[in-house]
Amino acid sequence: MHNGGVPEEIEREERLHVSATAACRHLAAWWELNARDLPWRFGRTTPWGVMVSEVMSQQTQMSRVVPYWESWMAVWPDAAALAEASTAEVITAWGRLGYPRRALRLQECARVVAEEYANELPHTYEELVALPGVGDYTASAVLSFAFGERVAVIDTNIRRVLSRVFLGVESRGGAASRTERELAWCVLPEEGRGQEASDSSSDAHADANAGIVRDADLHGGAGKVRHMPHRPSVIWNQAVMELGATVCTAKAPQCGDCPLRGECAFLAAGLPGLGERRTRPRQRFQGTDRQVRGIILNALRQAAAQAARGVADGRLETGAPGAVPRSQIEQLWPDHVQLDACIASLDEDGLLDMLPDGSLRLPQ
Repeated sequence: MHNGGVPEEIEREERLHVSATAACRHLAAWWELNARDLPWRFGRTTPWGVMVSEVMSQQTQMSRVVPYWESWMAVWPDAAALAEASTAEVITAWGRLGYPRRALRLQECARVVAEEYANELPHTYEELVALPGVGDYTASAVLSFAFGERVAVIDTNIRRVLSRVFLGVESRGGAASRTERELAWCVLPEEGRGQEASDSSSDAHADANAGIVRDADLHGGAGKVRHMPHRPSVIWNQAVMELGATVCTAKAPQCGDCPLRGECAFLAAGLPGLGERRTRPRQRFQGTDRQVRGIILNALRQAAAQAARGVADGRLETGAPGAVPRSQIEQLWPDHVQLDACIASLDEDGLLDMLPDGSLRLPQ
């Protein structure tokens, strides 16, 4: 007990709130000037567009995601459109984003949204996590970024920033711990807390009521309207995530450029254990089933694209459109036992069709 009987836990939470309030103010100003101009941000897409961006961004560099997202949304702007697409079209459009089963799960999700929710993404956490392929992170991100709900969004970048700034220790990866989840909720701004920071930092650029910012003001653009989030919790979630991705990186944090350097317990302690991760075997790629599956799918995508060109110019090859003969499949990988096992797993995942003559193609 301290200070006349106030429990130590309460004192700790009060210190966290004081530190978080200052951090919220500094981070809001930094976010408004430094947020990357991604096409699904600033109110320029629908909640479904936000969902697609979150699924595509999992374990994938943002620079790779942007062109795929733009092409995808141009063809399938909503859940109903994606629900009607063929499996082959979906897998081909997913391209080299990796983990192609995510594309099929996204289409399953689209069918549920189109059929059970009248093509409108549901607004509650319970409904979102019940959708195919949607977990805690994706549901929380959509609630915050698309619907403006006050919810703690917890990903690797956010965990790293919060652990460093408020606990003074390195987040070592793996599943989020109870301490990390409690911290994320503890420092998440209440509605109204930090609002003055958002409003004051917007005066030079934004309509204080609508939170509208023009690209010309921030990025020298041609005046395309951007709707900056003005709810403190939404700003906080997006800004902390952005900070972790661009400044407070895992191995080489740019502490001199960080708006939270004044509040950062990790920096004050001398960056103890910087870059440490939980010990785990180094993952290799060469020779793995993942590599073989990727090789097979790439061959099927190329065959599908060739067949589509044949249809477009009026000529069709004999046999199943877009099918790769067994003789060509066997040339893809020398270990035919491993090759067959990977073909079987792709078939089980719904990522290819096995035809009676042994040839393979993308699902139709």
